[in-house]
Amino acid sequence: MMDDCLRSHTVTTTTSSSSYSEEFVSSALEYDKDFIKTIPGILIFLEIILGLLVWTLIAGTEYFRVSAFGWVMFVAVFYWVLTVFFLILYLTMAYTRIPQVPWTTVGLCFNSSAFILYFIAAIVDAASVRYAFQGKHDYNSWAASSFLAFVVTLCYAGNAYFSFQSWRSRDQGP
Repeated sequence: MMDDCLRSHTVTTTTSSSSYSEEFVSSALEYDKDFIKTIPGILIFLEIILGLLVWTLIAGTEYFRVSAFGWVMFVAVFYWVLTVFFLILYLTMAYTRIPQVPWTTVGLCFNSSAFILYFIAAIVDAASVRYAFQGKHDYNSWAASSFLAFVVTLCYAGNAYFSFQSWRSRDQGP
């Protein structure tokens, strides 16, 4: 019995010259709890909450009677889903697992396109509300969605600015 405790075990290790094994050392995702405290993190959180309100205020009405609201719904839902994806990506720091992707450029393109398309959707939303019947229940929901669409547009503009600053500082080097 004493021999079993004193017996040593031999461990054989091998190394690989593949860069794949060196890039992915850890298998657990990290959690960046401080991201949501940053200005871009707060803006993403606002984009998700207010963007959700934009499309639910429209979806709860007879929006199909005004074809322009289809565009607003598309933009709002599309960027809401992508923004949730990016929030998860940033919170879990999953972007550090894929260093081949130029994340600063991706963030800049995403936020800039969201700003431009949301701005167009907000204008379309406001113009469509202007011609809607004021006495209808849908009018109030559409007016609220129009206001919130402009607020979400400002949030994406802020994140586009911070993405541009990050992109520019990365390209200039240390």
